Amino acid sequence: MSSDASINTSVPPSGTGCVECDAAGGWWFHLRRCTECGHIGCCDSSPAQHATAHFKATGHPLVRSFEPGEDWFWNYETNELYESGPQLAPPESHPANQPTPGPAGRVPANWAQKLN
Repeated sequence: MSSDASINTSVPPSGTGCVECDAAGGWWFHLRRCTECGHIGCCDSSPAQHATAHFKATGHPLVRSFEPGEDWFWNYETNELYESGPQLAPPESHPANQPTPGPAGRVPANWAQKLN
């Protein structure tokens, strides 16, 4: 991985869901975790695309999937996928009982039509 300086293995995730979606009462499709500061944001298929917005605002280039069973990384600067990387501070994903899309109770019935 070419941006090891952008990985802080000791910082925990900011929560169990997208920070901005939770604050606004929104919903997400999948979650991404910033490897530098732990920010949890929603993916580019989600309506608000907060993970990419976080990269653009902070310059933090690497994210890791925050989905159960996934350990891949993405580099926004180089558009590179890494199949694995260093272990990050726990938890490594949102709770397994949290639905995808999520969170429970905020996902519209026609959610699939609203994906990017």
